Amino acid sequence: MDILPPSCKNVLVIEDNHAILDVITLILQSESYKVTGLNKSADMMNHIEQFKPDLIILDIMLPDGDGRDLLKTLRSDASTAYIPVLMISARYTADNVQHGEFKPNGFLSKPFDIDDLLDRIEGILAGKTY
Repeated sequence: MDILPPSCKNVLVIEDNHAILDVITLILQSESYKVTGLNKSADMMNHIEQFKPDLIILDIMLPDGDGRDLLKTLRSDASTAYIPVLMISARYTADNVQHGEFKPNGFLSKPFDIDDLLDRIEGILAGKTY
């Protein structure tokens, strides 16, 4: 097992498509992020409590929920309200997505470019909003 630098950030990916989840995980691990993935939202809050992510990548279309509802759950809980969220979607684009009351820190349509994904993640972790 490789020893990761202390600057390494934890990223939680919630994505039901295993291929996309695997690709995002491999890309981020190659950039020295510590990554864990969920393919549904059921255990999200327990998982966040244990893993303490610095960023959450959240798919809008999940088999057991809507990512926008999960974002509301995150933003409404004092223990998770501060965690930056990058939303991803195959169905929606930046032009037609309706986030509702709570906005994510960034949004990417699938399929996305790997460099765009990494740029968004680095930007969001640096405090930017897209």
